[in-house]
Amino acid sequence: MKQGEAELTEDLKARVAWLYYMEGMTQDQIAQEVGIHRTRVLRMLSASRQDGTVQIRVTARLSRCVELERRIETTHGIERAIVIPDPREAQQVSQIIGSVLGAYIADNLADRMTIGLGWGRTLSSSLPAIAGNGHSEMTVVSLLGGLTKVSSVNPSEFAWRFADRLAASCYMLAAPVFAPDVRTREALMTHPGIREIFHRATQLDMAILSVGDLSPQSTFAEYGLLERDELASLHRAGAVGDILCRFINAEGEVIDHPVNDRVVAVDPRDLVNARKIVLASGGWHKYQVIQASIRLLRPHVLITDEVVAERLVETPP
Repeated sequence: MKQGEAELTEDLKARVAWLYYMEGMTQDQIAQEVGIHRTRVLRMLSASRQDGTVQIRVTARLSRCVELERRIETTHGIERAIVIPDPREAQQVSQIIGSVLGAYIADNLADRMTIGLGWGRTLSSSLPAIAGNGHSEMTVVSLLGGLTKVSSVNPSEFAWRFADRLAASCYMLAAPVFAPDVRTREALMTHPGIREIFHRATQLDMAILSVGDLSPQSTFAEYGLLERDELASLHRAGAVGDILCRFINAEGEVIDHPVNDRVVAVDPRDLVNARKIVLASGGWHKYQVIQASIRLLRPHVLITDEVVAERLVETPP
């Protein structure tokens, strides 16, 4: 599609969205108004929701979720907890939490911020809700290396897409997140560009993180990022999941394991000086690693779902 045609399509999509959401016209009325078929109106409205052209926020809160938020803040020492209602379909949890995270980020941007990023489906789902809002001189830092087997949730791709939405400078860790051996990792760590990433990670205004688990539906299992014997060994060593690809146990401790020795990523324990740590993750299968991550990170903000929140308030910090 030529540039002029693309601009016309985007302009038409914006007009369709305006007529529907702002002027209250029906889909049939819009089709007649702009001279296209109703099915195309439907597709444009759907695309507008997915790409962030249209952003819808429900300002009323379920009282049960508000209660859980206050209890989590009290029992776990978190400045702000945001709890989403349990969706009808479990696979929607990551997308919805990501959307709420995007709205939170957009509301808390400021000039000259330095933002450190983790990775995963939840964080990638935040992108449509993020807009620069005119802030300047922002910097985005990817806190871990790239993946060679994944594209849609690759840390590097997520970081530059995030930075692009904010018109920010972007620093990416140009190395594989798992080095083949410790010696290779040590050699990579001598690179001036990589050393700069680790230095910038000690001066973050905001760190935005999610966590991964070791269940069959995890990214590690789905894409074969680690060998089966490595995953089994991590289980035996007490790992419940990872933060920035470093595996931790239920107590929130980074475990002593060869996989952790090969990780080219900022150590989550080195984020203590971040002015604000935002942890966004949910799903019943991630409860244990979310709880462990709270113990390790002491996040200022937690965004999760109702099922995880209910378990958090039932267990000690």
